[in-house]
Amino acid sequence: MKRIILVLFFTFIAVTGAFAQRFAYVDSDYILKHMPEYISVQKQLNALSDQWQKEVDSKFEEVDRLYKAYQADQVLMTPDMKKRREAEIADKEKAAKDFQRLKFGPDGELTQRSNALIKPIQDRIAKAVQGVAESDDLDMIFDKNSEVIMLYANPRYDKSAEVITKLGLKPGVLAK
Repeated sequence: MKRIILVLFFTFIAVTGAFAQRFAYVDSDYILKHMPEYISVQKQLNALSDQWQKEVDSKFEEVDRLYKAYQADQVLMTPDMKKRREAEIADKEKAAKDFQRLKFGPDGELTQRSNALIKPIQDRIAKAVQGVAESDDLDMIFDKNSEVIMLYANPRYDKSAEVITKLGLKPGVLAK
């Protein structure tokens, strides 16, 4: 009989312990909007992206200009001249596409720079989130803006402002 009571007691403790988990969430977009260094990095990346996009556009405009000139002169060209001009146009187009891929591709310079500049910010946020979780004795903190679907979130569990405070920033005052 004692064994049954002990088993039931430990089962009850285990079950109630499972329900005692504490959860909260943060809004990463809200946090990032309060971080001046993130805003600065975004401006820097946008400027770099605009600059590279202008270079890409310029290269493709050159290809377009060469192609139009080729079409206009085509009737006066020998077959050998046509092949050379076609090869020149193809080479310029390939170079433009390679440049575009080098700057904007999945492993391109823009992605690498973005990762390098944003990783320290993400690490800082992660450390602040961990600090809030530890100080509030939370078991899990979700990001409202990630792939985890949150159909409802009671605002009292929103720890975004605490994370902003932990980062040494002021909640409610957006970075410029």
